[in-house]
Amino acid sequence: MSRTGPKAIYNPRIPLMPPLRSRLQRMAYATLCVLVFLSALHAQKWSGAQAQLAAKIITLTGPGTMALELINKSSLPRNESDEIRRGILTELASAGAQFVAAERAATAVKIYLSEDLTNYLWIAEVRQGAGEPAIAMVSLPRPDAPLSEHDAITTTIHKGLLWSQDNRILDVAVIDGNPSNMLVLDDSNVGVYRLQGVRWQQEQLLPVTHSKPWPRDVRGRLVLRKDHLFDVHLPGVYCKSTAGAPLTMSCYVSDDPWPLGTDQAVLSAFFAPSRNFFTGAVAPPLGAQNSVPAFYSAAFVPREKYTLWLFAAIYGQVHLVDGMRDQVAAKLGWGSDIATVHSTCGSGWQVLANTSSNAAIDTVQAFEFPDREAITASQAADFNGAMTALWPETSGTSAIAIVHNSESGKYDAFRLTIDCGR
Repeated sequence: MSRTGPKAIYNPRIPLMPPLRSRLQRMAYATLCVLVFLSALHAQKWSGAQAQLAAKIITLTGPGTMALELINKSSLPRNESDEIRRGILTELASAGAQFVAAERAATAVKIYLSEDLTNYLWIAEVRQGAGEPAIAMVSLPRPDAPLSEHDAITTTIHKGLLWSQDNRILDVAVIDGNPSNMLVLDDSNVGVYRLQGVRWQQEQLLPVTHSKPWPRDVRGRLVLRKDHLFDVHLPGVYCKSTAGAPLTMSCYVSDDPWPLGTDQAVLSAFFAPSRNFFTGAVAPPLGAQNSVPAFYSAAFVPREKYTLWLFAAIYGQVHLVDGMRDQVAAKLGWGSDIATVHSTCGSGWQVLANTSSNAAIDTVQAFEFPDREAITASQAADFNGAMTALWPETSGTSAIAIVHNSESGKYDAFRLTIDCGR
């Protein structure tokens, strides 16, 4: 008896990927492979620092709900900073962090990606409740090849020429209005000018009286006031104007401190009358500190609960003083002139600093301070000559730069503001 069984049935052959016959297909495939390789290489490049910073954050917070914000103040492009953020989130999540909206989070973490000339610096500001934030940071070497410019550096320094004259200009104050007025201080007079069309026309010349000779490198400060028009501070001399027309000015021998700040931050310092710098004694005290090293100029950066003051010391260092600590900022390469400007760009506060100086050319650049590290916030603005003064205007939204023009020999006064566009 014959037996017939079911016929054998085979699954159809799985088709293989079609061969890459065209040159265009081969090129596209090769490009895809390179992109995958580079992506993996970038992830590996940052993995150590990501894990290290995440571990430090978790040590401060423990596992729990967290809101995290990453702010890129370095020259890294957007795709790199996004990759770093993803890696840190992954490391934190594996350690027990749960990411929620800020209003539901037990911990708020802000991570700043910054850099100096040789290293990247990642700073985590960890805040729990109403207490002071804790800080965690890691650093890693920068590659020798420069990276592309960071998209956030979009600010520029706008410089507007106000006035030029043969006598050394010490300071300038602009009274904006319709029409605007301008005060120009030199070692002999305060010139009072009114804007007529596009030109400044002199209206008065108020003499500065003093009994002792000026030091060789004389400095002076003009400050607008609310109860009268202005004050003048010179070495060993204080001058005060009247409130209105006819405008007069009286000068007195004085060792009172000079105002350094603006309407947003008040600080005064005592000037050495026979020299060209401040002694270091300040008023009111900065927290527990009522003195700092002798310095040429000062700037400030407002914080939530305190103000960070920067002092360009006479020995070339920049001191960061917060009322508790006096820290020397390393590798800034700044000159002796610094000032603060309040703007609508970036964090809202930029420090202008003289970044190179010689007889032929000088430059000023804007910086921000998310923590204690200076982050470049603008391209350098060039001046045709050496800078002799940099003062913040009373309003705080601009600064006055005085430059000894290397071609004309005159002193030029510029108004510096921060422009948020490229």
